[in-house]
Order: sequence, then C-alpha cells, then structure tokens
Amino acid sequence: MLDKTFDPKTAEPRLYARWEASGAFSPTDDPSAEPFSVVIPPPNVTGSLHIGHALNNTLQDVLIRFERMRGKAALWLPGTDHAGIATQMVVERQLAAEGNIGRRDMGREAFVERVWAWKAESGGTITRQLRRLGASCDWSRERFTLDEGLSAAVRKVFVTLHKQGLLYRDKRLVNWDPHLQTAISDLEVEQREVDGHFWRFAYPLEDGSGEIVVATTRPETMLGDTAVAVNPKDERYAHLVGKRVRLPIVGRLIPIIADDYADPEKGSGAVKITPAHDFNDFQVGKRHGLEMINILDDFGRISDAAPEAYRGLDRFVARKKVVAEFEALELLRGIDPTRHVVPHGDRSGVVVEPYLTDQWFVDAATLAKPAIAAVEDGRTVLEPAAWSKTYFEWMRNIEPWCVSRQLWWGHRIPAWYAPDGSVFVEESEAEARAAAAAHYGAETPLRQDDDVLDTWFSSGLWPFSTLGWPEETADLKRFYPTHTLVTSFDIIFYWVARMMMLGMHFTGEVPFRRVFFNALVRDASGKKMSKSKGNVMDPLDLIDIYGADALRFTLTAMSGQGRDIKISTQRIEGYRNFGTKLWNASRFCQVNGCVRVEGFDPASAKGAVNRWIIGETARTSAAVTEAIAGCSFDEAANLLYRFIWNTFCDWYVELSKPVLNGADADAQAETRATA
Repeated sequence: MLDKTFDPKTAEPRLYARWEASGAFSPTDDPSAEPFSVVIPPPNVTGSLHIGHALNNTLQDVLIRFERMRGKAALWLPGTDHAGIATQMVVERQLAAEGNIGRRDMGREAFVERVWAWKAESGGTITRQLRRLGASCDWSRERFTLDEGLSAAVRKVFVTLHKQGLLYRDKRLVNWDPHLQTAISDLEVEQREVDGHFWRFAYPLEDGSGEIVVATTRPETMLGDTAVAVNPKDERYAHLVGKRVRLPIVGRLIPIIADDYADPEKGSGAVKITPAHDFNDFQVGKRHGLEMINILDDFGRISDAAPEAYRGLDRFVARKKVVAEFEALELLRGIDPTRHVVPHGDRSGVVVEPYLTDQWFVDAATLAKPAIAAVEDGRTVLEPAAWSKTYFEWMRNIEPWCVSRQLWWGHRIPAWYAPDGSVFVEESEAEARAAAAAHYGAETPLRQDDDVLDTWFSSGLWPFSTLGWPEETADLKRFYPTHTLVTSFDIIFYWVARMMMLGMHFTGEVPFRRVFFNALVRDASGKKMSKSKGNVMDPLDLIDIYGADALRFTLTAMSGQGRDIKISTQRIEGYRNFGTKLWNASRFCQVNGCVRVEGFDPASAKGAVNRWIIGETARTSAAVTEAIAGCSFDEAANLLYRFIWNTFCDWYVELSKPVLNGADADAQAETRATA
C-alpha cells in the first residue's frame, strides 16, 4: 500500500538509481525499432544546474521518455563541453588564490595537467545534478568535447577544411579581451550601456584652406586614423573628396574619401576611419585599400605605431592625453555627453577592443549556403517558425568565423610552422614533419601553433562526433541524423548554425530534423534572473523543497512556444499539490482493490460512468500524444492536469464510490478494472 504522503527526497533518488542500473535509459536493441535520437546541448564542465538548464533538460526528457514508451529506439546522448575560457579562468583563479601563481609561471604542460586534475575532481557536478532532476540520458554513452574520439574528429575537420581552402590564416579584426589576452566570440561580449562623450575634433586640410570636423567616443583611436569619410551624396563635402587632411598629433596626411557608411544626418556628416580598431571602419578600409595601423598591443596599451610620447600608455590614459593635446592645439570643437553601448568581456569585465591580429578563420559564407537551403526546403524545421527569419538573416550576412583563441585549455590547432614561416596543417606532428621533409627535401625543425580552437568549433561537431564520426560506427549509422534538438534561442548563431554548417559539410545530411527553441525562465514579475538582483531560483533548492516532479511539471506546463516563463514558488507549490492529488487518486484505487486486470477490454464496459471515463481517457490520450509529438509541451501538461484533477478525481472517483460500495459484483469488478 502506498504511504499516506509522498516523500520525493527519498523516493526520487532511489527510483532513479534503480532505473539507471536496470539499463532503462539505453535504446532498445530491437533492430526493427524506429530510431529516435536527441543530443543534449552540452553544459560547460564548469557549470552547475540553473533554472534554464532545468527547463531545457526537462523538455528533452519528456520527449525522450515519450518516444521510448512508444517503442522507438530512443537515445538521449549526454555530455559536457570543455568550455575553454570559463574553465581556464576557474583554474587560474585557484592558482592566484594559492599564492599568485600565473599559468605562464607554470608552463603550458603543467597548467593543462592541472586543468585536467580539476576536471576529474569537480567536472561532473552538473551531470550529477541532471540525474537529480531525473534526466533519463544514456550515461553509458556520455561524451566530453576533449575526449580522444572527439579530439580526433576536431583535427580531421580542421585539416580537411584547410585542404579544401575553407579554413585559412588571415589578419582581420576580432573582439579582443586585453585582460584575458585572447580573441573572444560575440557570445562572450556583453554590450553595456554607459555614460560617455562625443569629442569633436578638427582635422586641418593639407592646403590650409580650412578644416573638417569629426566626432568620436574613442579619442585614442585617432592615432590610427587612415582616412576621413563623407557620404558621396553629401553636397557639403563634395568639393573635398580626394583632398587630404593632416592628422593632428601624428602629422600623417590622410585622404578624404566618399563612402555610403558616412551618415549625413549624424554629427557633422564626416567620420574618422580607423580600419584596425573598428569593425565598420575595417570594411571601409578594405573597400578603399586603406592602410591598417594597429595602435594597441595585446594588453590594450599604445603600441610603437603611435608617436613616441604615447607608446606604452594605457588606452584610457592615452585618451585623456589626446583630448588635452587637441585642446592645446585649439582643435577641440566640443564635447557632448552621451549614453552609448560599449562592449565588455562577459568574464573579465573589461572593455573589449576591435583588434587587428593574425587568426585562423573559417569561410562560413560558403558553408552556410547548404545550411540555408536545408531550412528553406524543410529538411530541418525550426520551431517556433518565427526563428527561421532570424536564422536566415544571420546566415545570409555571415562573416568569416574566427576559430582561434589565445588560450592553453582546448583543442590545440594542428598547424606547425617552419623557420621560414611556412605552415604545415596535418592531423599529427608526425604527418606535419613528413610533409615538411617532402617540401624541403630534408628534416626541418617545426613549432606547433600555440593557439587553441574556439569552443564552438568542437561543439559544432557534437551531433556526429559523439556518435563516433569519422569512424562508420553502428551508432552513427543508426542514430544520425538526430531527430530533435531542444535548445535556447540565444545560441541559434553560435551553436545551431555551426552544427548545421559542419554537419552538412562532413556528413551530407542535416544534423537534426527539428530544432525546438525553448523560452527563457524569468522571475514572477517577468524580470531576467541575476545574482545581482537577488532573484535567482536554484533548481536544486526547489527540488529539495518540492521534489523534481513538481518543478518539472511546472516548467513543462508553463513552456508555451515563444513565451517567457514567469516562475514563482507559488506555481511550483500548486503543481506539487497536483502531484499529491495524483498520489491520493492512486491510493483510492489501491484501497478499493482497483488493480490492472489482464485481458480486460475497455470496449466491453457496460456501466455508463465507466464507458464515459474510457472515452475521456481515449480522447485525452490522443490529444496528449499529438501535443508531445508536436513539441506543444505545455498543452500536453495542461490536458493531463485537467483530466486527472477534474475529470478523474472530481467526477469519476466520486461517481464510482456508490458502485464500489454497492452490491453488484459485476459492476464492482468492471469499475475496479476500469479505474
């Protein structure tokens, strides 16, 4: 007999351990079973379960358990991401706390060993927490982006793309974090609105006939200006196009050019062009063949390309000095306060610089074409459909993808340099040495590239590398392409698009048939959760209080497509009460001897109440099936809620009591079997 009350703290871990030990989470071996596979969006190895993870993984679990129960060979493949910058920072902070030791003091090999040791000790936190949530992943197939199999796949992809001319080394602008000393992705850049100024500077014309006024929020970058741009339709400046100005402080003569980038309605209509320190200016510079002068070093200090008095100064110290010097030269034409957005490193917190540097790039525009076509023709469906527009917009305007990072933790770039600068890109050092020997006709010393790959490069291979590619494994043949990817919309560019591009290029197939974008979880008043606001809800605390079922059902019932979830403890408490209702209904059945009767045919029921509940059950079952299959998770949850609470408990239980307490043995037996 069931206990009077359900205790999730003891029951849930016990049941989960039993399920996992029994092999219940592995796909059936039945060769005739239709495959259905889902790969988990790999959480960072540094991470711990947050409320967004709880939602995302609950929805995946609903889907995988549903298809498993329908007899499919259902595989939910788990794993974690090595998370280059995040993990390296964790260990660097530990070293600093131990006595201000830097990674460069230790050397690369010792530092990487230290990170592996940390990973072995603490890296499994989030997978343990996913078990506590009830995630029915096949843990026997768990992968890690830096394990040997996935690392081999990464090397294969890098080398193949390079040999195909789709991956190359180039000098381009990147987001540069002067504190972390590395290029970072757009996802790692936080746009913060801050108080600032527009400084208006006068640049004198070479012939002494006047001046042209430009405005900037970053005065220090004027040291690297190589042009002034005006709009070709701006009649005010038509007579100046082709003339030159003398750049104050520096003394360099730079041209006045006509380019549509200059907005006649903004400021003076004339803009300074610094191709090495602004993404828009970089494009203008390429169009006009301008010189690209990098006036910063890796630490954000003024480089030797600037006048001697500025060399070695911090960029913000140099800013004040530039403004003061313009004022002394009587060329400062005004200072206007402004609120503007400034990029910051999301981990370092420092201002990020557009920075001209040698990096490895992938020709994303070429790889994007088949990935665009696959969504256009429906081979991969994005749900809600509105996200297709966002996907197309980004993919059709995609820039080269910078895949190198100046870190030590990650997949080291498989490129080796000879003393003359020649580069040999191969899957192993032995192959690189052989290629160099063939090239030079003799053994040649080689040095491996110090950089590692962007974390999104390896996670972009996730749907097929985790199944054993490049080997033709049984899992790859059976479970690729995967069926549904459940993820959040904020990584549509960084992860979904990369998987589409790389999956199609290397397997010829889309990596998944459907992508479902789940909503964001916000607090009860609709605010984004953050530690600084003190409104973060820890899913593990909620599970301890209310149980995993209550939290999971709350998230599922509120997960309407495209809508943010406003979660509160009151809602979770309400759904915990629903669990109690279901528990009590089960106890009612037990108390009244209602057990499953083998061979009982519901269609044979004669009692009106039994025939009615059987019809309601069939209708609910069909509707719930259709809802889950279509990723309408909230609809499925709410159908079940209404059926159990209202239809079964409020009506059927009450209407069956007189029968169960009556004298008609046949009616009692039928009612017990039906219940």
